[in-house]
Amino acid sequence: MDKRSLSIAGHRTSIALELEFWAALEQMAAEAGQTMTALICAIDADRQTANLSSAARLAVLNWCQRRASMPSS
Repeated sequence: MDKRSLSIAGHRTSIALELEFWAALEQMAAEAGQTMTALICAIDADRQTANLSSAARLAVLNWCQRRASMPSS
């Protein structure tokens, strides 16, 4: 478990995730051409759960599911 701090909407917060989730979030941000903070802010704005760490995990799951359903080239 790795805990990281960042600013969202002008306030400091921290998120604790497994290293595999952080790696996937980094890849998601790179593919979208955005910073990790921008990605986490977007996840925060769209989340349907009270817990930001859970919302981040669900965002990774959804991203993986979309990638798995894409036809291979």
